[in-house]
Amino acid sequence: MQFLWKYIDELVGKGLELHLVAELLFYASANLVPMALPLAILLASIMTFGSFGEHYELVAMKSSGMSLLRIMFPLLIVTLITSGGAFLFTNNIWPKANLEFASLLYDIRHKKPAFDIAEGVFYSGIEGYVIRVASKDEDGLGLNDVLIYDHTGKKGNTRVIRAETGRMEMSNDENYLVFTLENGTSYEEAEDGNTKPHMLSTFDKEIIRFDLSGFEMERTDKDIFKDNYQMLNLAQLENAIDTYELELQRKKDDYYEIIRNRTMPPEIDSAAIASALNNNDSIAWAKFTAFKGNNKLNILETAISQVRSNSTYAQGKGDVFLSNEKSINRHLIEWHRKLTLSIACILLFFIGAPLGAIIRKGGLGLPVVISVLFFLAYHITSITFEKLAKQGEMDAGLGMWISSMALFPIGLFLTYQATTDSKVLDMETYTKAIERLLIALKLKKDTNTKNSKA
Repeated sequence: MQFLWKYIDELVGKGLELHLVAELLFYASANLVPMALPLAILLASIMTFGSFGEHYELVAMKSSGMSLLRIMFPLLIVTLITSGGAFLFTNNIWPKANLEFASLLYDIRHKKPAFDIAEGVFYSGIEGYVIRVASKDEDGLGLNDVLIYDHTGKKGNTRVIRAETGRMEMSNDENYLVFTLENGTSYEEAEDGNTKPHMLSTFDKEIIRFDLSGFEMERTDKDIFKDNYQMLNLAQLENAIDTYELELQRKKDDYYEIIRNRTMPPEIDSAAIASALNNNDSIAWAKFTAFKGNNKLNILETAISQVRSNSTYAQGKGDVFLSNEKSINRHLIEWHRKLTLSIACILLFFIGAPLGAIIRKGGLGLPVVISVLFFLAYHITSITFEKLAKQGEMDAGLGMWISSMALFPIGLFLTYQATTDSKVLDMETYTKAIERLLIALKLKKDTNTKNSKA
């Protein structure tokens, strides 16, 4: 639904075939896997072990000598296989799906809206023509009071056609729109040297064909998008990162070389002047004071101009360096993303399985609530630190792994609590304690009432 609302303006009104929309949705669904898969494992593990606990199956297995870890082992194998499949998906299938999605969405965005001439509206969708139809017949094909401006000569409104009635039909191959006009007039302004004679002609019937090939969706070469970081696998990302880092270092070396070459000759070097003024350098000061008054002023003005020029140049180069560093960060983030998904599946299993054993509730009630809360915490943390990494506020690796690092102690704690049958997270422990407290308060109140009566 988020995808549909985001791209609804790109899809509506363009006469897209159903299979194109379905294809676009199919490729877009690949982006949902990193969100859906960890949540699915978390929910499934809570529901499974919650159902075991609710029906006392965990008690039966533990009474036969099986520990919780032994009970979790077969499902852990399944989770590991799923985690490996998630890595293969993000490394091989996801980049291809992103490439297909980006190229298809680009073509849809640049497709002209579907051909549709409305009553009383000037329609300019056909290149070189502006068409206005006062009204249509009930069948939608018959036309009344047709006005056509012909701009194919690219000289303005030099030719205008008006007809009382007409009929609009498609050619057999649907590549042309055929207008059959009746009882009309054609106005044309011709060029004859410096004069522009105005010609008027009438007709009983005239046929005009409009080329509709421009309304067909043309597929773009996918190679345009293949170098985007979202379309690369691990090996390609590593090569791209190395290339960007080498290019960034080359640009920095060129910058330093240019800055050195932009300084003035040694006898009037602005750096030497600054050193003399700030550090009382006697040698440099002597060189500076050796110049006459006007020369000193020229040196200072030249030095100030040079500093300003270098400052502007450095600011521009700083923006270029920052842009390159952001590109490197985006590639690093994408590289780590392919691994964090697999690890998140394992960590969420070690949260969901012991949590289900503790709460002892199956089905789609409480497990769904708990799963969503845990997943929202994981997802918000992941998105927040990923944005910080993209902006260069923190290391890309740390930003992508910090959410998994936060899950690890939670999974370790819950697994320990469930394995040792701890009552810390057992809701019955707290509900029974509250019930005992309420009973004690009630007994105390009854005793005080009796004493007061006595």
